[in-house]
Amino acid sequence: MWEITWIHLAVLVLASFRLTHLLVYDEITTFIRNPFLEVRPVTDPSGEQVEKVVIRGTGWRYWIGKVLSCHWCTGVWASLITVSIYLFIPFLFPLLLLLAVAGAAAIVQDLLL
Repeated sequence: MWEITWIHLAVLVLASFRLTHLLVYDEITTFIRNPFLEVRPVTDPSGEQVEKVVIRGTGWRYWIGKVLSCHWCTGVWASLITVSIYLFIPFLFPLLLLLAVAGAAAIVQDLLL
């Protein structure tokens, strides 16, 4: 079995966290979500404007939309991607490190605000 150090595990966890957030929430990746999801403004019973996510299409398109609308589901796939990169494409470790640093920075920012 593969051995993994604690620091590499921390990098994988943070990289997976950041990749998940990037795919599910960040504005820069709306072009990925747009074919599968539609965000509609609706008024809730208290009169507040909220965003409602509607999944588009059927079949694979619907399934991908379902995955992208759920951060837990996307997190599993993001973890698969990060671990696969770590194990099978090791020269891309700097990319994982970049995502990990960005993930750690996001956590620090949330803690401070």
